[in-house]
Amino acid sequence: MSLENSKTNQGAQAKLLATTVWSSLNEQDKNNALARPAISESGLLATQVENIINQVMENGDKALMNLTERFDGVKLASLKVTEAQVEQAVASLSAKRLDALETAYGQIKRFHQAQKAEDITVETCPGVTCTLKTEAIEAVGLYIPAGSAPLPSTVLMLGVPAELANCTRKVLVSPPDKNGDIAPEVLAAAKLCGITEIYAVGGAQAVAALALGTDTIAPVNKVFGPGNRFVTEAKKQLSQQIPGFAIDMPAGPSEVLVIADKQANAGFVAADLLSQAEHGEDSQVVLLSDSESQIENVRAAIAEQLEQLPRADIARAALEKSRLILTDSIEMAIEVSNQYGPEHLIVQTEDADALVGKLRNAGSIFVGAYTPESAGDYASGTNHVLPTYGYSKVVSSLSLADFSRRYTVQTITRAGLANLAPAIVELTDAEGLMAHQRAVTIRLEDDKE
Repeated sequence: MSLENSKTNQGAQAKLLATTVWSSLNEQDKNNALARPAISESGLLATQVENIINQVMENGDKALMNLTERFDGVKLASLKVTEAQVEQAVASLSAKRLDALETAYGQIKRFHQAQKAEDITVETCPGVTCTLKTEAIEAVGLYIPAGSAPLPSTVLMLGVPAELANCTRKVLVSPPDKNGDIAPEVLAAAKLCGITEIYAVGGAQAVAALALGTDTIAPVNKVFGPGNRFVTEAKKQLSQQIPGFAIDMPAGPSEVLVIADKQANAGFVAADLLSQAEHGEDSQVVLLSDSESQIENVRAAIAEQLEQLPRADIARAALEKSRLILTDSIEMAIEVSNQYGPEHLIVQTEDADALVGKLRNAGSIFVGAYTPESAGDYASGTNHVLPTYGYSKVVSSLSLADFSRRYTVQTITRAGLANLAPAIVELTDAEGLMAHQRAVTIRLEDDKE
């Protein structure tokens, strides 16, 4: 790149990342400053996805083959990935690459293993025993995107909790490359997680196959994993159409918010912002700081680091939707962060630990100068499948619990029912449900146990 072009890019970047002074904004301007990039929910997208779903519903495997050829540019001989293909993929990887996968697998497994639920039994009153039990979801679908890069980390984030929950069927789907293959790292990660049912199919058609079933792919109960807008739309439509079919969480573009004071390392902050910006053009990054000089330093560091990134064009596009916000104090920054509810929240301040209890809304929080988001994305142990688009205010990060369901069991003796009867009779009277009342009183009409 010429010096002239470099200066032009840096000038454009400085314009894109103008500082917003939070205390100078009115309420509408504050809402605008924290607005997410619009998620496309056009009628055209909904119609296109509906058409794909209908094709899979009517033509099954044939539709999957045709749609894969149309969208991925490859004519498959078979949808299913064989055990021999998996072994060949593993053998093609270096020892260093395999060791990295095994390290991440171990870290994620240790953290999720600790989340295993125990049955809870309580005698709520003499003769009345109530139990809360946990059981694995029988069949789960794991969607692994394969756009500009393979995502073996997502295989681990989905496959490890599915393995620990003891889901009977773990079905992995991922779009094939131009040769009809799935990336060897993805297959190696699947093997680590004990996933043996793998199909080379992606997009809305893969989600439709998982929900509806075809001759080759039996339907599952719940689908997990990120994807493009077609995948997201298919998940939404199918979860509303198919009884008993569920999805992991609402999805939107990736995002990170960093709270930094004047003591923070500007290079670290810039690297954290850019690591999220390079995800996609619709990603959003936000910096909150009570130091104007820190914001200037971060802006300069972003411009410098950006020139070294292979995915600089993607990051630049994401920065168009991003914000550098000056707050009067760190307390104000906390208030803004809680209002935004980011997917990822990074805290680089003096005494960062003290802020955690005040930060209510975030999918995952990264505390301290040496805790980059990248650690959580790959190998610290926490899950990187997180609520976006403000859903962190009401939706939890993915965990072992998402791969199971909870149900209750109760056992009541005659004496226990006699203890409860007065309350039940009175309440059924209040609600006018006499059959409910009779189901109790009929059992207590004689003296037999």
